[in-house]
Amino acid sequence: RLFDLDPGLLPLFQYNCKQFASPQECLSAPEFLDHIRKVMLVIDAAVSHLENLSCLEEYLCNLGKKHQAVGVKVESFSTVGESLLYMLEKCLGAAFSPDMREAWSKLYGAVVKAMRSGWETLPEGD
Repeated sequence: RLFDLDPGLLPLFQYNCKQFASPQECLSAPEFLDHIRKVMLVIDAAVSHLENLSCLEEYLCNLGKKHQAVGVKVESFSTVGESLLYMLEKCLGAAFSPDMREAWSKLYGAVVKAMRSGWETLPEGD
């Protein structure tokens, strides 16, 4: 769903200087699947520390810096969030209630907010 929403994200996923010819090629690449596992580990950490998300702030801030360094735009996280919600809805079906959607949106928003602070802490010219 990610590349359906924003095909312009495909060039950001280059592993070992390889550019993918199609979203399907990227989606099946072991490196991309590893990246997805890492994203889900961050989501899992946020869920596990729901009562104390501030303990993840430094890690998420640094993660934001890394994403900025490879050319990710803050706005792209909205597309990732939409894709996450879509996946949850497809997997959970009717169990994915409006309240659950709102809770996941808030959690994801908190993660992105912490990551955005990585953009804001970079000095001018970097």
